[in-house]
Amino acid sequence: MTRHSPRPQAERELAADNSAGLVDAEEDSLPRPRPPHFRSRAARLLFGASLVLIAFNLRPLFSSLSVLLAEVMHETGLSTAGASLLTTLPVVCLGVFAPFAPRLAQRFGAERTLLGALVLLAVGTGLRGVGTVPLLFAATLAAGAAIAVSNVLLPGVVKRDFPDSAAIMTGLYTMALCAGAAAGAGLTLPVEHLVGSWSGALAAWALPVLAVMLVFAPQALAARPQAAHSGFRVVGLWRDRLAWQITLFMGLQSALAYCVFGWLAPILRERGFEPAVAGGIVSLSVMAQVVTCLLVPSFAVRRRNQRGVNVALVAIATVALLGLMFAPTWTVPFWAVLQGIGQGGLIAAAMIVIVLRSPDSHVAAHLSGMAQGVGYVLAAIGPLLVGLIRSWTGSFDAAALLMVALGLGAAWMGAGAGRALHVGATTLAIHKEDA
Repeated sequence: MTRHSPRPQAERELAADNSAGLVDAEEDSLPRPRPPHFRSRAARLLFGASLVLIAFNLRPLFSSLSVLLAEVMHETGLSTAGASLLTTLPVVCLGVFAPFAPRLAQRFGAERTLLGALVLLAVGTGLRGVGTVPLLFAATLAAGAAIAVSNVLLPGVVKRDFPDSAAIMTGLYTMALCAGAAAGAGLTLPVEHLVGSWSGALAAWALPVLAVMLVFAPQALAARPQAAHSGFRVVGLWRDRLAWQITLFMGLQSALAYCVFGWLAPILRERGFEPAVAGGIVSLSVMAQVVTCLLVPSFAVRRRNQRGVNVALVAIATVALLGLMFAPTWTVPFWAVLQGIGQGGLIAAAMIVIVLRSPDSHVAAHLSGMAQGVGYVLAAIGPLLVGLIRSWTGSFDAAALLMVALGLGAAWMGAGAGRALHVGATTLAIHKEDA
């Protein structure tokens, strides 16, 4: 396939149409999913609030475990290697189960699929309270699968149903994701002190899932799913070098992010911080991500290319992570904020290059699926290796070499992904008799 430089105006229009990186996973569906008919402004506001609350519940699973990892290992006898597998499992789920989401939405409708994912997330999160190691792994697997499906479908629903307020909804969606991760890091230990057990504190995060599920269920069940099939296919994507650079950029920057989610609290506790303080620092870092998550897309899309933006954000995130590991303890809050600024910008940059490097919205949907499916499986290597390094060496210090390697790889791939080119892929219509 011939790769070409995108026309600036076309690139800007596509980026605007995709709402700063919100890619519709149902882009290939025929007939196109119909947005719901709201009987009143209040009903529309309730639906929008429900989507934001669903987003809030997609991140506590990752951050809540890390602040209690020492207690879980002590009371269950879980080894450091076992703990690294446990922290890695939900990240693997993001890649493995994401490809199933569009097909589920075509069969059951996006709203009902999201409702089913909420039920699975509530069950999986609640079962983490049983306290046995096998069930802890099984429950994490179930909850991770639910988050993977929601991760893929929710941005498209937000984009589809609120086209006239896309910027506001994108901002609320982004803030909800960060707020959920920050709450998991900052509130889990206080909850543990309140209920008196680590298992109860982990299971408590099923309560906000149940709450939004009860609010969302009548709306999802009222939606009328329509039979749909895939009306388009994209060829040439998996053989394209630029597509792989985007995918590896997504995976490597995500590896850094999930090292923070999974291991920053234990790293800080090993440095001498009290457990609640360590959780608060992680929460601070995650909330700092909101700033650049919101600002980077509008800035990056105005640049001739995104190479410098991508490399600079990787450098900020990586250097700040090293500061969190080795700098004087009194500087840790500064490094936490800086790391959040870099990491939040990277998340946004990885999503926006998917849109900017795609010649049309169908390619964007497939490139997003490739980047998330392969990228998140690759990202799981990061937290897994951090735990194994801690097990092999008895310290987190050697993990700094891993962070540097991930940063260098992300910068290299980010420079490639930031070039002002389109991936060499073509969209073909599928005739109904071939579907």
